[in-house]
Amino acid sequence: MEGTVNLLLLFDEDFQPDGTARLTGRRAQHAREVLKAEPGESLRVGRLNGLTGTGEVLENAPGLLHLRVELTDPPPPRAGVDLLLAIPRPKALKKVLPAVASLGVDRIVLVNAARVEKSYFDSKVLNEAFVRELLLQGLEQARDTRMPEVLIRERFRPFVEDELDAVFGPEPLRLLPHPPASLSLQARDITRATRVVLAIGPDGGWVPFEAQLLEAHGFLPFSLGPRILRVETAVPVLLGQVTLLKAPAP
Repeated sequence: MEGTVNLLLLFDEDFQPDGTARLTGRRAQHAREVLKAEPGESLRVGRLNGLTGTGEVLENAPGLLHLRVELTDPPPPRAGVDLLLAIPRPKALKKVLPAVASLGVDRIVLVNAARVEKSYFDSKVLNEAFVRELLLQGLEQARDTRMPEVLIRERFRPFVEDELDAVFGPEPLRLLPHPPASLSLQARDITRATRVVLAIGPDGGWVPFEAQLLEAHGFLPFSLGPRILRVETAVPVLLGQVTLLKAPAP
């Protein structure tokens, strides 16, 4: 799994008592083989869930990158968007997770749905380490450091009825992209919303019961227009539209 590395992420365990950082594995290999960083050069770095800045290369040996680190800048602003996402096909999820991390989503709940294949829950893509790696790719691409929270729920109705309010809170505007809806996203007038939850269904959409249950819990349906999009296309399109239309996140 390789994405574009525009920022080397540093983890707490990389830091030494003297404040320098020692990186190994994929990150060190990237710095040596792709960036070809020489001692004295500066690389863009960021501490996971912390500040960004520069790392002066002290040593770039096979399997080890040693940096003098200066972290001074905040990561990019948050999107102010959470996702309730019906688990897509594993190949699609491998594209969606880096995308949502790069776009500044704070929380992703991957939930079962009527049109979700049961075999998806056995996919390695849902393995915690695999999910983390995909999210890190998105952060590296966007020069971000803030890791989204990911929750997996295998039962749709119990999550919506019993957990949804606790997970997302009462404040965010709840939006439901749903092809049968007549109103557009612009018609929903989300310009005053600082936080939004998007409930995005699987390929084929939410079944009527699921859509009705979401609407009963405050989700406002809207139409994406006449085109039917796959999940891996719909997610970044929707995130872009919502981020553009809503008020800036606090």
